[in-house]
Amino acid sequence: MNTTDYVIDILLIAVIFRQVRPHQLTLSNAALPLVLVVVAGGLYLGPVTIKGNDLALIIILIVAGAVVGLVSGLADRIWQDKAGRLLARAGALSVAAWVLGMGFRFWFAYYANHSGASAVARFSREHDLSGSNIWTTALVLMAFGQVLARLGALQVRRLSSSTRSEVGSLNVTTN
Repeated sequence: MNTTDYVIDILLIAVIFRQVRPHQLTLSNAALPLVLVVVAGGLYLGPVTIKGNDLALIIILIVAGAVVGLVSGLADRIWQDKAGRLLARAGALSVAAWVLGMGFRFWFAYYANHSGASAVARFSREHDLSGSNIWTTALVLMAFGQVLARLGALQVRRLSSSTRSEVGSLNVTTN
């Protein structure tokens, strides 16, 4: 792992802490995590040849990332303030789920590049995985799944809350 790897992984973990304080829930709030995963994708994703159980590994890690991201996004508290703005706040469960997913990836990458390199290579051989490129691809796609599921859950909640508040704020008078 190089400095860029550490910076991206730490930023992907830390991005949730920006959302612990109440903040307005808007589409633009999605920008930073999306930029980070796009940068990670640009740096780490390249052509891969799928062999053996590579596709199974990719699917398992994408689903795991999506589940953790969904839990994180659904655990946020969302409410409307007196000015009618939609606010959100990441609570303990949201932060824990996010850190668990992103932290696992960071830990695994560190482990696989240091003391666990031989264990990961042995596991890969025993489970018919093609090697380090497939692990990199699967782990980056896991981060994509986590980010997209969290942001998707928050945006669906934002849209459904704004629709409910618009309907609820209609003043209908009858004569």
